[in-house]
Amino acid sequence: MIIQETASLITQDGIRLDADIYRPDTEEKLPVLLMRQPYGRAIASTVVYAHPKWYAQQGYIVVIQDVRGRGTSEGKFKLFTNEIEDGLDTINWVANLPNSNGQVGMYGFSYQGLTQVYAASSRPKALKTICPAMMSYDLYRDWAYEGGAFCLYANLGWAIQIAAETARLKGDKTAYNSLYQASRNLPFFDPIPASPEVLKIHDSDSFYHQWLAHNQPDEYWQNLSPKLDNLDLPMLHIGGWFDTYLRGTINFYQEMVKRSSSPQYLIVGPWAHLPWGRKVGSVNYGLTASSFIDNLQIQWFDTFLKGKENPIFNQNQVCLFEMGSQEWRQFQQWPSSPSQIYYLSTNGLANLREDAGILTPNCPENSQEDIFVHDPWRPVPALGGHAMYPTGSFDRSSLDCRSDIVTYTSEPLSQDLHLAGDLAVEIYCTADQPTFDLSAVLSEVKPDGSVYNFSQGYQRITTINFNTNNDFSQDENINSYQIKLQPTCIKIPQNHCLRLSISGACFPAYPVNSGTEKPLNQTHLIEYKIITLTIHSGGNFSSKIISSYTK
Repeated sequence: MIIQETASLITQDGIRLDADIYRPDTEEKLPVLLMRQPYGRAIASTVVYAHPKWYAQQGYIVVIQDVRGRGTSEGKFKLFTNEIEDGLDTINWVANLPNSNGQVGMYGFSYQGLTQVYAASSRPKALKTICPAMMSYDLYRDWAYEGGAFCLYANLGWAIQIAAETARLKGDKTAYNSLYQASRNLPFFDPIPASPEVLKIHDSDSFYHQWLAHNQPDEYWQNLSPKLDNLDLPMLHIGGWFDTYLRGTINFYQEMVKRSSSPQYLIVGPWAHLPWGRKVGSVNYGLTASSFIDNLQIQWFDTFLKGKENPIFNQNQVCLFEMGSQEWRQFQQWPSSPSQIYYLSTNGLANLREDAGILTPNCPENSQEDIFVHDPWRPVPALGGHAMYPTGSFDRSSLDCRSDIVTYTSEPLSQDLHLAGDLAVEIYCTADQPTFDLSAVLSEVKPDGSVYNFSQGYQRITTINFNTNNDFSQDENINSYQIKLQPTCIKIPQNHCLRLSISGACFPAYPVNSGTEKPLNQTHLIEYKIITLTIHSGGNFSSKIISSYTK
């Protein structure tokens, strides 16, 4: 039998924080599992995790708390600002609950993942381990922006959700209804596209406005991001190949491996931000892809909160789902295998014919170029990937037929290709405007001609000393740009092909580049410019894909 009750603590500055507590009906002293979240504690992140009652049935006291200013907790919610002090107060409180043995672990994903890191940074004695999932500690690089581009779809959708919850708590029906409607059809086409009126009117204090204004990794982001100096705990890191914050998960894991003397374990499945199931996008990865994270977390907590031995955490520290083979693969560390390089080659028509652009293991001797035009009236739309909904892998063969997308495709593979780890594209590119974007998508081309994306990346580029005369006849005027792609683990079978697709937009995952260098929150729709881009390859311009491969 599980007993459920509601209890409160008073923080050091006098704010009441409410929590639901789930406990087995026993007098035995038990460890505590804590989740702190901003969406209403009744949800308890059951969009991806088992219900707290299930966790309590495994022999734990489970506490699900509304953070400050959310749910029924008092105070004003200010994104991330109070999570260090409130997290410390909460851990000290739950460690002394009736029947608690004083040992505390935390779990949760997204915002709930980050509340763990904030709390752990204060080094509370009772906190013994955390399980952060799908989060980032570098809030500029791996949360709000990607490659210098604002993550429009993710940030706007989240800001409207947070604003709607604030309106609901205030009982403001007009604001709530307006924001609810906006959440069902995100407002990307206001006069200032990146700065919608609905947020200006109904949530003028939203973090969204600050994130737009701080478009560089300045002091604002340094102050907001959690500090890692004092972190040294066993951590179970959880990510998904199509999760928006996978870069943050991987970077945090690697940073903790460097800093911490405690065990660090990483698992990445073929999942989106939510749910964590066997099918993502239009691809079914099989029963082995279904989430077993709840059971894994209990094994982890049993190890570090109950002292039970579990051999799986004493072996390889990285567990990755390999798409294509639909198998889980074990690595001693994050894979950094020898690089597999594919060079771009073309006859100049790679935006018009799928057989014109080629991926080849050898750099062509002569320089070549593909020219395509980005038109803000009809920007290249996002399809799947990690940066907007629906996420995942889809057949993009029709999308690749657009003349504002250049594609480069390998010959059919002579043997299976296994890619695992980091991916990047290095592109030599010129444009007729001082600022432009590059979107890169890697896909698997099947023998029937279907094309399924598995990794992508985005880069916003502002040209230093822009050549106003468009004179690119001199090699020194042609620069290379690196686009970091979403890490991956995939098997591409023999006789299938690898494809790189490049465009000047991926909307509305990221804002359309106006070509004007004006800040996003000041650029009107009417000011957006047509941008002509040229991809250079061959000769001195070794545009290429850089990937890690395994056997």
